[in-house]
Amino acid sequence: MRKVLVIAGPTASGKTAFSLKMAHLLNGEIISGDSVQVYRGLDIGSGKITASEMEGIPHHLIDILGFEDQYSAADFQKAARHEIDTCSGFPIICGGTGLYLKACLYDYSFSEETEQEPADPTLEALDNDTLYAMLKEADPIQSEKIHPHNRRRLLRSLTIYRRTGRPQSSIEQSQSHEMIYDTFIAGCTMDRDQLYARIDRRVEGMIHDGLLNEVENLLKHGVSFESPCMHGIGYQEWKPYAEGNATVEEVTAEIQKHSRQYAKKQYTWLNHQMPVHWFNSTDEEDTKRMIQEIMTWAK
Repeated sequence: MRKVLVIAGPTASGKTAFSLKMAHLLNGEIISGDSVQVYRGLDIGSGKITASEMEGIPHHLIDILGFEDQYSAADFQKAARHEIDTCSGFPIICGGTGLYLKACLYDYSFSEETEQEPADPTLEALDNDTLYAMLKEADPIQSEKIHPHNRRRLLRSLTIYRRTGRPQSSIEQSQSHEMIYDTFIAGCTMDRDQLYARIDRRVEGMIHDGLLNEVENLLKHGVSFESPCMHGIGYQEWKPYAEGNATVEEVTAEIQKHSRQYAKKQYTWLNHQMPVHWFNSTDEEDTKRMIQEIMTWAK
């Protein structure tokens, strides 16, 4: 069973820096678990690592898709497992939503039938807000995993519910999930107030680095806020600005708020769903302890 190191934790918690440190120590290769960094041209808002920041470490599943390409947990499962099985270095997954990580690391099967079948045509006529409200009522657990504007996933979950009579979350929870790799999950954490302050500063840095210009450039090239690549935090919040209904300052505050809310959800999900070894990434001694624990496991 191949060993896989996962660096998990909320946004702005130090995952990238720690993954680079471990990659140097383990002769590793980093596999991005992020659902937005796969898209070419979405750099600043996704917090994508630059070539100069990679420190010579091979990185995978970054800049592999075009604007209109779809990317799901099932797609990540297939792509990440391929990278794990074929990379020449020690595989290190950095970041990613809890569902993506679970899909990759566990014996987690997606129904081929429900992945490929068309959506219920009566649902296709409804707008995203209506679909999301319907999903919250039919399957509140699944609604927590889906962005209100991710139309493809909303349609799929509601179609599954209508055609099987069971919520998608119930179907997935009934599966027997066991790890298919010898996995160590290191979780970056810190004081909550400190994390929120870091998130706010990070968003301010994105604005300073030209996030607005990045979004405007995407729109000029035919991307819309309904495009699959624009569902992530840092991009969808610009829609009111583009429509003349919000200022840059208001958008910035919304991105900060949504990022803090998402960080809280990430903590909750990881704590309840996966065996995470948490450490304070801002504490030098605690970081050393975690490195030693990982190195002992990796032997």
